[in-house]
Amino acid sequence: MKIQIINPNASLAMTEEIGHAARRVAAQGTHIMLTGTASGPASIESAFDEALALPGLMQAVEQGRREGVHAHVVACFGDPGLQAAREVADAPVLGIAQAAMHAACLLAPRFSVITTLQRTVSTAERLARLYGFEYQCRRVHATGLPVLALEAAATDDRVFAQVRACAERAIEEDGCGALVLGCAGMAPLCARLSGVLGVPVIDGVSVAVKLAEALSGAGLSASKRGDGARPEAKPVTGIMSAFALSD
Repeated sequence: MKIQIINPNASLAMTEEIGHAARRVAAQGTHIMLTGTASGPASIESAFDEALALPGLMQAVEQGRREGVHAHVVACFGDPGLQAAREVADAPVLGIAQAAMHAACLLAPRFSVITTLQRTVSTAERLARLYGFEYQCRRVHATGLPVLALEAAATDDRVFAQVRACAERAIEEDGCGALVLGCAGMAPLCARLSGVLGVPVIDGVSVAVKLAEALSGAGLSASKRGDGARPEAKPVTGIMSAFALSD
């Protein structure tokens, strides 16, 4: 089985950390195809960043489709371009926010999200509503850490301390039974946080890999009917011409 993990931002260090998180949980015989993007912002922390990241993301999904992957994982908690990616792909496409929120609801009645900057709180809240978890999601808490500060998350004790303090505050204030890490860059902190917080801590990258294995193992593929159908190839002009789909 081949699962493509796509980091839609241009941080090479974060791409590698995401790859480590995916490989740690992948089953024997699962090949992780780690893909960065050919173009896009260094980090995704705004609607503007997301818009810049989407062409590269679509190109990466198309690459995975041509290489016959069994599933794609979009490794950014904003789940950027998720529906567009599903239109382009033949295999299932999983967003780490959607995967993590589903997993949290299987482990606890209510969960809270630990995210990066304050401005990303509304994105996580919007996704919780979109995915039907408005009741289960107690609250979204911002650590105040920019995404690129998490490039050293695996080794920087200051980063861990800041995320831990935010997580402890969420548990105390919200009474939540599980925590969702609201950035792919937090994946290296998951096991360490789980060991000290006393509640399930969910990393969307790991959960999405296991869900991808389950869907593919069950013989399921992406629906290509209705609004899931592959877009028709058409001329694309100007600076976007390099991202046009072929038949």
